[in-house]
Amino acid sequence: MFKILKYSFYDLVRSRWTYSYGGFYLLFTLSLLWLSNDLSKVVISLMNVVLLLCPLIATMFGVMYYYNSREFTELLLAQPVRRTSIFLGQYLGVAGSLSASWVIGVGVPFSLYGVFGSEQAGNFAMLLFVGVVLSFVFSAMAFFIALKNENRIKGFGLAILAWLFFAVIYDGLLLLALSMLTEYPLERFSLIASVLNPIDLSRILILLKLDVSALMGFTGAVFRKFLGTGLGMMVAFAVLGLWVVGPVLGIKRVAGRKDF
Repeated sequence: MFKILKYSFYDLVRSRWTYSYGGFYLLFTLSLLWLSNDLSKVVISLMNVVLLLCPLIATMFGVMYYYNSREFTELLLAQPVRRTSIFLGQYLGVAGSLSASWVIGVGVPFSLYGVFGSEQAGNFAMLLFVGVVLSFVFSAMAFFIALKNENRIKGFGLAILAWLFFAVIYDGLLLLALSMLTEYPLERFSLIASVLNPIDLSRILILLKLDVSALMGFTGAVFRKFLGTGLGMMVAFAVLGLWVVGPVLGIKRVAGRKDF
């Protein structure tokens, strides 16, 4: 698995798309830091970008890599190599290369501006962590969807629909439910519903770390009450971990039963 991971990682690292992805974050972060020396404001601006862009790029890269490397995968399947090792190695290579591009593209400008010697070091670390986790979550979802669907068009469509659901549709449905159930106590419902979306949960963690949850109004107070504690943060990190583990287990299950 590690040999396949190494090959997939280096194959993607040499890709011009990976350079473009990392270069975009590099130039965008440098522009934000040049316009504002307030690191906390730059972190908030990057949060609004990473919560949409990291999942989208991870979804597209995951599906594209699986379908484009189909012939090479069939060659590997003819060798005495476990199926789970092949697909997990490819998945980790995709997620690892995307995470490296994100960390380098954002980390280099912040390092030049001395973030590690400032009070914003913890907030910056949380931003990097969220970007890496979302890359792993949505890359795993993309691989799982591609494995389940032989048709490329259907696979691409379902993968983009999954991203669209978690990034846009889920929040709309949640707001609709909250507006229709205003007569009922909604603290626990809103907390559970937000935790069940990896993008929403990542946004909440960054806002709590920045100590600007008051901007979220009533829901911010609810999240601060639970997720602001040490136990709440541990639960939040555990749920994000489950969002990674769940699709990975799905990849192993589908790969073991799929007839290639």
